[in-house]
Amino acid sequence: MTGEPVEVQPVPAETGAVRILVADDHTLLRGALCDLLETEPGFEVVAQAGTGTEAIRMAGQHRPDVVLLDIEMPENDPPVTVRRILDRDPETRIIVLSMDDGQRLVQELLSLGVRGYLHKSVSRETLVSTIRQREDSARRTVTVSVSPESLRRPAGGEPGEQGGLSSREVEVLGWAAQALSNRQIAGRLGITEGTVKRHLRNIFGKLDAVSRIDAVNKAVERDLIEPVNHRGGGSGYGRR
Repeated sequence: MTGEPVEVQPVPAETGAVRILVADDHTLLRGALCDLLETEPGFEVVAQAGTGTEAIRMAGQHRPDVVLLDIEMPENDPPVTVRRILDRDPETRIIVLSMDDGQRLVQELLSLGVRGYLHKSVSRETLVSTIRQREDSARRTVTVSVSPESLRRPAGGEPGEQGGLSSREVEVLGWAAQALSNRQIAGRLGITEGTVKRHLRNIFGKLDAVSRIDAVNKAVERDLIEPVNHRGGGSGYGRR
């Protein structure tokens, strides 16, 4: 569910208040999060956004101290969004708040300069304390369901990966093998279309594939997924 960006009219705030932009495409969740933040002393929500494009525009317009960024939004390529926000104002502290805690994405966004990566299951106290971290510019807060050790490993493979693909990537490729569109795959897996596209980009890179058909055929050859004609029929890709 998406909504139009809502600009919050500034109200008199404490000197030194932390000015926050909240970017999330779920309107009810975004509103509840803004209400929560406004109850905290020294916090001021200056704008809201429902897409990656809006987040970039609102960040440039309002120059917030903190951007709370959900990565699974329409019009959002997370690394591009982060780069564009920081290119305009390197002092902006971007804190990712997401359900996606894949190791490679966490590592990539941290390397680009995000100040925190929080899973949406974190407590209110963790979120608030992360937003308040402004004295120690070198500090990063990462609260995700992966171990600190795995985040320090070079991104060459994760526990539980099958031939270099994560379990989610295998799921995405399995549905792609049956010729489902990105939108259909997103519906089956309960994720956004943008997330499906990102998984496919990762799959192409890992398998050195140039197309969906190429990726499917290479995955079948490596026994990562079953040939389509073994999946109960239906239209889809198959090796001929």
